[in-house]
Amino acid sequence: MMNDNLFEILAEPNRRTILDYLRVKECTVGEIVDLMPLSQPGVSKHLRILREAGLVSLRKEAQTHVYSLNARPLEEIHDWLEPYRKFWSNKLDDLERILDQDESS
Repeated sequence: MMNDNLFEILAEPNRRTILDYLRVKECTVGEIVDLMPLSQPGVSKHLRILREAGLVSLRKEAQTHVYSLNARPLEEIHDWLEPYRKFWSNKLDDLERILDQDESS
């Protein structure tokens, strides 16, 4: 069963941006702060929420906190969306047929 709170967590744009950064490479809090228009406490708050949801992992190297993406919880969303993909695919196929008909007219 999917954690409904995951949608709420991912609805926040700054959290999605942080996940996008971590998708590319591991980052320290300072690196993320440099990339975003948020203060260090703001970034730390979002990282804490993402960590509690299991979306990011924390590794300590001396005094530095290094964050990395843990995409496993996103599999739940992927699996939940699977039945809807057929709906989208059918609609896109219909659109393609309409566009092809318009081109040949």
